[in-house]
Amino acid sequence: MLNGIRIIEIEGLGPAPFASMLLADLGADVITIHRKGSAITPGMPEQSLLDRGKRSIALDLKDPQDLDTAKRLITTAEVLIEGFRPGVMEKLGLGPEACHTLNPKLVYGRMTGWGQQSPLSGAAGHDLNYIALSGALWYASAPGQPPLTPPTLVGDIGGGAMYLVTGILAGLLNARTTGKGTVVDAAIYDGSAHMMNLLMSLRQTGNLSDARGESLLDGPHWSRTYTCADGGFISVQCLEPKFYACFLDILGLGGETEFSQQYDRAAWPHLTQRLSDIFARKPRDEWAELFAGTDACVAPVLSPQEAQNHPMNAERQTWIDHDKTRQAAAAPRFSTYDWAPRPSPKRGEHTQEILNELPPASSG
Repeated sequence: MLNGIRIIEIEGLGPAPFASMLLADLGADVITIHRKGSAITPGMPEQSLLDRGKRSIALDLKDPQDLDTAKRLITTAEVLIEGFRPGVMEKLGLGPEACHTLNPKLVYGRMTGWGQQSPLSGAAGHDLNYIALSGALWYASAPGQPPLTPPTLVGDIGGGAMYLVTGILAGLLNARTTGKGTVVDAAIYDGSAHMMNLLMSLRQTGNLSDARGESLLDGPHWSRTYTCADGGFISVQCLEPKFYACFLDILGLGGETEFSQQYDRAAWPHLTQRLSDIFARKPRDEWAELFAGTDACVAPVLSPQEAQNHPMNAERQTWIDHDKTRQAAAAPRFSTYDWAPRPSPKRGEHTQEILNELPPASSG
């Protein structure tokens, strides 16, 4: 889908390389400038899954000759992606102003936690910090428990990488229309707050409370996970009355009066306890089989390995093993584009190949 689009990525961590991986999945020619001679970041592999489908050139951006190479690369690209703290790229001589002088149509994608201009723009932070301050962490976890989200998903990926990709694609369309590039300021703080707007729409009808556990989606007995007899978990979220009725019928509770008032907030704690006792009687997979294929909106909570082995994945092939690594396939899917996994490069693997593609260095 992005065939012919060249993207230069300056090596970074987390959401920026994830964003460029997604763009590579869509067919873009992503060239990652890896640090020459640098040690691998602790905890990360030599050939990261986040580099799949990319090409790698190793450069030292503090070396004048390598910096010149980076600038020549930028003149050949439609997009640049960086994820440093504000001011770092400017100190390297590769800030937006310098890059737009080289390439006026360049879409310059910047990924930060706090934004390019903010009271915290120079401060360190991580996923949980950004979404904590933006309000996106507030409704995570059950009442009385510390808020907890799946690591990286809400902040780094949802509020960060996905918004960076959206901004880049919008910038590309605008550049093709106007001939002018742009700077995309993608801040996880902003994106994670923006993701809250679907939930915030419930406030318009009085169904979102500032008190955790009292809103339409985080308080009811029909919108939570339950522990099963074997220690596994089952998810329940039958919001619409017809799905709730189906749920009750399958459990044999359709005739019980106390379950009939689905939206009675006062009854939610007691009914939650009743369902907790019921689901604790059987193992997870027995409940999953009972509800499978129904409209009760019930599903088992699976690990990635279990998800890969589930019949759903047999059809979709969402989870795959490639390059000795379990990974999720590209998303979304297109009727006119068939994605196939490509390997992650070794650091600097394509250096000579990329150098051979570059225009000659300026004699000046």
